[in-house]
Amino acid sequence: MAENVEFPVPRRSDRPIQAVIFDLDNTLTDFMKAKEDSIRAAVQAMIDAGLPLGLQEATDQIFAIYKKRGIEHQRVFNLFLEQTIGHNDDRILAAAVVAYRRARDGSLVTYPHARLVLNRLLKEGYKMAVVSDAPRFEAWIRLTSLGLQHSFDLVLTHDDTGAHKPDPRPFQMALEILEVPAERAVVIGDWKERDILGGRNAGLHTVYARYGDQYSQYADKLEGEGTVPDFVVDDLLQLLDVMDKLNGAAATDKGD
Repeated sequence: MAENVEFPVPRRSDRPIQAVIFDLDNTLTDFMKAKEDSIRAAVQAMIDAGLPLGLQEATDQIFAIYKKRGIEHQRVFNLFLEQTIGHNDDRILAAAVVAYRRARDGSLVTYPHARLVLNRLLKEGYKMAVVSDAPRFEAWIRLTSLGLQHSFDLVLTHDDTGAHKPDPRPFQMALEILEVPAERAVVIGDWKERDILGGRNAGLHTVYARYGDQYSQYADKLEGEGTVPDFVVDDLLQLLDVMDKLNGAAATDKGD
């Protein structure tokens, strides 16, 4: 009878690529869908509470505030009400906040294949991190609500690093904590001007998550718009192919 033969998974130190750094919003989670759904729900609630504007007009004004103040701005409804009716009406504001939170909790989802990819990378022994420009608590809320809070060795936000991408410092801090050199790490993100340029500035292999690039319509163009990534994926599942290519190419180069 033939013996069962087990093929060992390559040790992390034996593999050319050791770590994967993920952007969070619009890379792992469909953040803009959740944001848009939540804002529409909030506007409908404000109209029901007496806001004298139509749905589209109010929605456009709120996203104009986001464009000016940042998509994570925490007082967007306060500013919106001050601009439209001249003061904060607590009844209208409360309706907006409650409707926003309910819609957000129901709308935030991972992209297709996200759990499969994360589980595969975990099983294969990669170190994994999230580097996000989101506020720390908001990032953890999103990760926990999606059940991803235990998937990463490290989660770094702007509150932790004191810098926004494309500054290379957030990536450098992650690499230092993970104890992985830049040339043996990959970053995947949806925003060329931040994730890809920042990762390149830090010396990482870069993967552009084209499937999630929805934020640019709400943001001014930044320096680095023309940054060319090392790889482009239209489905998160393709990241596994990228890892195979990087590991195979590095191993071949080493053999030569």
